[in-house]
Amino acid sequence: MPALITDPTALQARFATRPARIGLDTEFIRERTYWPQLALVQIALEGPAGPDDELEILLIDPLAPGITEVLAGLLADTAILKVMHSPSEDLIAFRHTCGTVPTPLFDTQLAAALSGIGSGIGYQKLVEQVTGVVLAKGETRSDWLRRPLSAAQLEYAADDVRHLFELHDALDHRLGELGRREWLAEDAARTVEQAAGDTPDPWPHLSMRSARFLDLDAQRRLVRLLRWREDHARRSDRPKTWILDNELAHALARNPPIDLAGLQREFDAHPKAPRKLAETVWDVLNTPLEDESEAPDAGLAERRDRNRLKKMQAAVAECSAELGLPDGVLASRRWLEALLDHGTWPDALSGWRRTALEPRLTPLLAPQD
Repeated sequence: MPALITDPTALQARFATRPARIGLDTEFIRERTYWPQLALVQIALEGPAGPDDELEILLIDPLAPGITEVLAGLLADTAILKVMHSPSEDLIAFRHTCGTVPTPLFDTQLAAALSGIGSGIGYQKLVEQVTGVVLAKGETRSDWLRRPLSAAQLEYAADDVRHLFELHDALDHRLGELGRREWLAEDAARTVEQAAGDTPDPWPHLSMRSARFLDLDAQRRLVRLLRWREDHARRSDRPKTWILDNELAHALARNPPIDLAGLQREFDAHPKAPRKLAETVWDVLNTPLEDESEAPDAGLAERRDRNRLKKMQAAVAECSAELGLPDGVLASRRWLEALLDHGTWPDALSGWRRTALEPRLTPLLAPQD
């Protein structure tokens, strides 16, 4: 039976002897907040005799006083390998609640992609494919902040870590046969670094398709609004779109009101507009940022050499086929667009990916007649 732990002393005692690896997962809620609210932490442990001994599962309540401080020490212990599945959101929840990010990391979803099994495969599907076990799906939309947690919730949560060691063993073996363990370690380290850094995107307008059709001045106004929105959302712990939705931000950037009264009229026409923040939004809209002249032009997307992009995608597809990698693992369209638009290799295409792709893509990036 999984053990529910609410006492930090009991948790500390259980880890008096550090294991070589743990299976790790979380349950969190992020419907009405900017930050994910950590509601439960699941840890799988091997028995004293090793992998063949009975598995022990700890269900740890992070809402209990003192628990997160003990968890932080475990997460930061680099002698313990953390086996997780698609952990990007979990890492953010840990960083926000415990002040640290689990490292080192073995991501079973990423390992499945690099070993050629499939891209973006879910935990339940991967467990079934590797172990033959079919897991229940009944508690995926539970209120994990409710106390007490039900027996069904606890059993579902335990299943989320019950098979991580089996996945780790199978996928690590396959990666070893393919000579790709370093690929996974490199990608996992980048995932951890991004979660630990938690640096807001300096150019958030680039992720809005509608920004492509704005002139440069309007794009700069949009950058001002989106940066302010991000900062306000973080400080108030509210979803970004609850503060200022994309449609209204685009409208204000494209056709800025001539005065505060005009802004308030614009807000009156939008039911979800932040009326109480009208003066703040007016100041943001009209106060240039020190670095906004450096903002990349989102309109490049509309002027992009689509023929060259198609050739790059074909080169990536050919390389992926030779390596036996699923589509999208080696390089996404977005990464290729960034490379084509700016001529510099994005961080996502560094390391083993650049080694594999540079000989094929460099000729396509060269100036053409």
